[in-house]
Amino acid sequence: MRGILTFACAAALGLAALTFGPGEAGAQQMKKVKIGTEGAYAPFNFIDANKQLQGFDVEIAKALCAAAKYDCEFVVQDWDGIIPGLVAKKYDAIIASMSITEERKKVVDFTERYYKTPARFVRKSGSKIEITDAGLKGKKVGVQRATIHENFLNDKYAKIVEVRSYATQDEANLDMVSGRIDLLLADSVVLSEGFLKTAQGKGFEFVGPDFVDQKWFGDGAGIAVRKGDKDLREALNKAIRQIRTDGTYKKINDKYFTFDAYGK
Repeated sequence: MRGILTFACAAALGLAALTFGPGEAGAQQMKKVKIGTEGAYAPFNFIDANKQLQGFDVEIAKALCAAAKYDCEFVVQDWDGIIPGLVAKKYDAIIASMSITEERKKVVDFTERYYKTPARFVRKSGSKIEITDAGLKGKKVGVQRATIHENFLNDKYAKIVEVRSYATQDEANLDMVSGRIDLLLADSVVLSEGFLKTAQGKGFEFVGPDFVDQKWFGDGAGIAVRKGDKDLREALNKAIRQIRTDGTYKKINDKYFTFDAYGK
């Protein structure tokens, strides 16, 4: 990556604004861009014990800003307000594992994707719950609010299951552990890395197939910008292609995953 990156906390109470750039002299000549992210969606974006933003989304954002020669700043925003925050110009782009869907395209513009992973269900080991109409009947399913996964459940299974929606994935995971719900539905990598491979996820397992239907799950995760912001969108598209070509993407990918998250 070109330039020296710095990363510092600029706000309290978890609603952090974090900046990085090539140094004071270089930053004066670079366009400032604010990046909105959630900070509660490990391993893609999360806040660590030192109140620092971490994760795949965060490192990809840094790499894209370096490639595009932008002086970037992160703004942490709750998921259900993340698109309204963009429209209100609280930040200029969203890099937060946001799936590219036709519904969202009515409100924002997207870059091309920067990763694509399927959705899956998780059950308690030994529960014998199967992902069929009969197996799901009457079950309580936890899902993060205002996501493609919630839309999928409401469209496909609302007459069969009780959909319980949560502000964050962590809250859904906690209710799964406590036994308040029977199943989780989320991105497979989020469930694997942020739940099943942790102490909290011991005794739980994936069940059923990968879900990738474009009708609900879109074209992968892209970067959202305000409608009509063609210059920023194209600069970020160019940067995505650049980091895929020069090996930066693979370096970040391999830090988090054993497969190519970009997908097919």
